[in-house]
Amino acid sequence: MNQQAARRGSAAWALVITSVAGFMAALDNLVVTTALPSIRKDLGGALEDLEWTVSAYTLTFAVLLMFGAALGDRFGRRKLFTAGLAIFTGASAAAALAPGIDALIAARAVQGVGAAVMMPLTLTLLTAAVPAARRGAALGIFSAVTGLAVASGPLIGGSLTEHISWQWIFWLNVPIGLALLPLARLRLDESYAPNARIDVPGTLLVSGGLFGIVYALVNGNADGWTSTPVLGGLIVGTALLAGFVYHGFNNKNPMLPMRLFRNRAFFGINIASLLMFLGMFGSIFLLSQFLQGVAGYSPTEAGLRMLPWTGMPLIVAPIAGYLSDKIGGRPVVATGLALQAIGLGLFALVLEPGVSYAAQLPGLILGGIGMALYFAPAASVVMSSVRPAEQGIASGANNALREVGGALGVAVLGAVFAARGGYETADAFTDGTVPALWIGAGAVALAALTALLIPGRRTAAAGDQEPSPAAEEREPIAV
Repeated sequence: MNQQAARRGSAAWALVITSVAGFMAALDNLVVTTALPSIRKDLGGALEDLEWTVSAYTLTFAVLLMFGAALGDRFGRRKLFTAGLAIFTGASAAAALAPGIDALIAARAVQGVGAAVMMPLTLTLLTAAVPAARRGAALGIFSAVTGLAVASGPLIGGSLTEHISWQWIFWLNVPIGLALLPLARLRLDESYAPNARIDVPGTLLVSGGLFGIVYALVNGNADGWTSTPVLGGLIVGTALLAGFVYHGFNNKNPMLPMRLFRNRAFFGINIASLLMFLGMFGSIFLLSQFLQGVAGYSPTEAGLRMLPWTGMPLIVAPIAGYLSDKIGGRPVVATGLALQAIGLGLFALVLEPGVSYAAQLPGLILGGIGMALYFAPAASVVMSSVRPAEQGIASGANNALREVGGALGVAVLGAVFAARGGYETADAFTDGTVPALWIGAGAVALAALTALLIPGRRTAAAGDQEPSPAAEEREPIAV
């Protein structure tokens, strides 16, 4: 009886520790968006500096996420989780103390490193601690807490920025991290994965490739698209990513086995995820600044006004989950992405310096409903597209591609904004934001079309009856 009580206590502690850690890491994806105007006013910096304030976190998070999981499997998940948490907490303090924009960008990059080590191990540690019979409920609570972080990010960031200072969006992490560190050491059990292998060449290839491309996109307008650094970034970055793909096909144990993309469901949901985050994150980056710099709202008011978009998944997700169980994931995901594309398009149609909030509301609500319809079935589609032994790799790949999409979205839409407008006047800001939003809407619309590659319920059921899993791997990418 005491042993069962100890197990229950261990599971409860694991749920609390991993959920709070996951909340912090997810919060830092969006918490900075409503603080950007205040950061720019206080520390200075051009558009590209603000882009790096966001992308330095998402990019390091994306490219090191699967590497961080592999380190935990090899050297101990609790040990690496606490190391990642310590790095994240220390980098948060460094960001709060940053004397200039360059120091802030560097601290944000280190934050991403800590999150990349910490985040993939939260689910592994939670799954190991919770008995199978209660695992679904525990994972549901964890997902709800993470969703709450995404929903409340702009509001928390805006409130702290307005009522205290923008530095407090980072100081907030420090006492929480310091409290979690001893709890993780005392309350989480250590675990390892047998024969875990670390793909250093793959990590270096994808890291260098994505950095080169994002660097070129962010600095293209300022330095000139034909300048040596920008052209070099595009050419070298593309070559390194091509090398990463080749490595994924030919290496025995790559961090991302490219053969998985031969499966229609895996290809469809992952490419759709990348495109959706590209359109969504790039749009939020600009719209959060529009609401303050052009519409004249305070940081808190801007965060509140974004809630119909970022908070809608908390309301609609249960309905979306029910629908996906009834009719399958493909129609729900595709419909959600289509609604989000329409929402961004409505925003682009009404946006002008004197636009009322009532005119913005339909775009916000449609975008939020669309986001919820995508998120609820996406994880299930990813997991069901691969064998059970490959679900960890599949989940890590999907999360990494989402973060890559976010970094690319800020870079691509920021480049469009810089080419067509600027910060000089309200009209200039609007002139740059509108075409960027159309690009974002187009990316999400393309994501909706890509989601149609996911096999329908009958096709998937037929595939489940195949005698050999290899047949699924050889399935061509076609509708």
